Amino acid sequence: MLDLQYLSIVMEVDRLGSVTAAADRLNVTQSALSHMVRKFEERHGVKLWTKNGRGLRFTHAGEYLLGLAGRVIPQMEHAERTLTNFAEGRRGALRVGMECHPCQKWLTRLTPHYLAAWPDVDFDVRTAFRFDGVAALLGYEIDLLITPDPIDVPDITFTSVIDYELMLVVPERHPLATREFAMPQDLMSEELITVPVSKERLDIFTRFLVPAHCKPKFHRTAEQTELMLQLVAAGRGIAVLPDWLVAEEGSGLPVRTVRLGEHGLSKRINVGVRKGEEDVAYIAGFLTMAHDLWVPAQRRVAGLTDLE
Repeated sequence: MLDLQYLSIVMEVDRLGSVTAAADRLNVTQSALSHMVRKFEERHGVKLWTKNGRGLRFTHAGEYLLGLAGRVIPQMEHAERTLTNFAEGRRGALRVGMECHPCQKWLTRLTPHYLAAWPDVDFDVRTAFRFDGVAALLGYEIDLLITPDPIDVPDITFTSVIDYELMLVVPERHPLATREFAMPQDLMSEELITVPVSKERLDIFTRFLVPAHCKPKFHRTAEQTELMLQLVAAGRGIAVLPDWLVAEEGSGLPVRTVRLGEHGLSKRINVGVRKGEEDVAYIAGFLTMAHDLWVPAQRRVAGLTDLE
């Protein structure tokens, strides 16, 4: 049977780029690690890597083991962490993955409520994965994925928790500020500010500008939505943000929102979990709380009540 230590070896060699560094990370000597690798290669009749200048290049066999390690080791780490939680009296662990830049604000509002309701669940939020979010969920790097772009895969169940509209945010004295909606051509002379993700994942491009064969005069990104709104307020550009976020953070700023197209750009945020785990109590609790927290947010956007 294949020993997990060999999967750990190829993963660390790939991550650190050398056998010496991998040996140090795994708390063994370089000679001991090299001996283990040689024994493995002799037993299976393969080479795991070859020298490539000062570095190493994985063979097909090595690449196969590396891919296997990426799937198996996170699951084993998850199992160990879960058992530790049980031993320490915790109910479990919930690692939340984020693929929605503005929705970090929404999650920040939900987190204290969840922590108070589930004190015996270890809670963590991750935005960096070895793979994309769906692969991270399938690979047990995370337990729950928040994404605006669900993928239809057999082993994941997605639940919609947020429905909102993307709005164009302009300075209050901007020519578009009095318009009911903007068309793609209206943005061709503008500096567009977006969150720092690729254009292929931005609805303003994929659903609005590109189909009309239009593009903004300039395009820049900003890490923080507060900064985006401040830049718009100062007349440094226009931005595209969720209606609920502008309602929360744009209050008091000299900005206005305009619909994108006559029918607007509707959007939905989904929470994905592995099939069979949606009924786990603390996961089901998160889904319920996510929906309940969003209802008053929707009402505030409509001008009916505060979020609190």
